[in-house]
Amino acid sequence: MQPSSIIELKLEEIAPKMLWINIWLLVAFAAAYHLFVEPLAYGFSLWGIVYFIVGYIVLIILHELFHLIGFVIFGKVPVSSLTYGMELSKGYAYATSSAPLQNKRMRKVLLLPFWTTAVIPTIIGFWIQDQVLVLLGAMLAAGAAGDFLMYGKLRKEKNEAWILDDPSQPRLHVYDEYPNPEE
Repeated sequence: MQPSSIIELKLEEIAPKMLWINIWLLVAFAAAYHLFVEPLAYGFSLWGIVYFIVGYIVLIILHELFHLIGFVIFGKVPVSSLTYGMELSKGYAYATSSAPLQNKRMRKVLLLPFWTTAVIPTIIGFWIQDQVLVLLGAMLAAGAAGDFLMYGKLRKEKNEAWILDDPSQPRLHVYDEYPNPEE
């Protein structure tokens, strides 16, 4: 069965835009931290650098794990349909399911990691006055830009449409009827 449409992110086109989103969010979150918590401290230490790098890696891994959790919770897909990995040559991690989901469920799967790896760490960072955690939240919010782009394109499709995630590309196949993934 052929998809009625395909939603695809062309990484080479959106990467420069995502870089600018990242810069703007870092500046905005740093300014908010400066205004609402305390003056920014720009000291560098080995501990601070390690904390930031390890925190970023952990949050990226959690971002993809929350996609998998979303597939199971919102999409009701079997755990056996899930795949997780990293495409180091292209610079991204991925989490996918071989089972199709209805559009309204897929949109929830796309945004769950934003709330759990960007919003919650940012709130905690403001609460415990941890500047690095706030900036990590900004980085993960920017990292969710691709999810938001796909979400926006899925909003134009019918809620009853079936979405099949591409296992190897940042691409969603949209079907009017339930597609048999075995075909």
